[in-house]
Amino acid sequence: MEIERVPVPPPADVLDGLADVLRDAVDDGASVGFPAVPDPAAARAWWASWLTGGAWTWVARGGSRVVGTVSLVLAGPANGAHRAELVKLLVHRDARGRGTAGALVAAAEAEAARAGRWLLVLDTETGSAAESVYPRWGWRRVGTVEGYALSPRGTFTGTTFFAKTLPGAPRGRDDDGAAAR
Repeated sequence: MEIERVPVPPPADVLDGLADVLRDAVDDGASVGFPAVPDPAAARAWWASWLTGGAWTWVARGGSRVVGTVSLVLAGPANGAHRAELVKLLVHRDARGRGTAGALVAAAEAEAARAGRWLLVLDTETGSAAESVYPRWGWRRVGTVEGYALSPRGTFTGTTFFAKTLPGAPRGRDDDGAAAR
C-alpha cells in the first residue's frame, strides 16, 4: 500500500478513485455528509470542490487503485494555529482489514505535527465500527451529541467527538490541550 498527498488539482484517476471510495462508504451506511449515495459525477464534483477548499488530503493506493482517503482541515483563526480536524477517513469495503485506515491517520498526524498542529479533533458516528478504532490509535473520547447527523438510512444519529494531543505539544498543557492553570 502506498500513501500519497493529493495535489491540487488532482489527477483524473485520483478524482475518480476518491469518488468511488466516497460512494462505497455512503452505500455502506457511513454518515459522512451525504443522506444518499451520490451519483459518480456528483461525487467527483464534491471532491473537486473539497480539494480546492484548502483541506490537505491523502489517498491510499492498492496497486494503481485508490482504496482509502483522509483529510486534515487546519483551524483558521490565529488562536487556533495549533489545531486541525481529521475528516473523511474512508476505506473501500473491499480494502478494509489491511491497516489502510491506520496508515492514512498516521500520515495525517505526521504532517500535522510537522506543520505545528499538535491538537487534533475528529468526529464519528456513535456506535459505528470507527468509534471503537480511534482509542486504539491514542485518541480520547471527549463527548457525544445525540441526533447530530442524518444518516444515509434516514435516521438521526449521534456523533462522538475525539481529540488527540500529538507528541511535541508545548509542556504545561492539561489533558485537553488547554493551558494548565
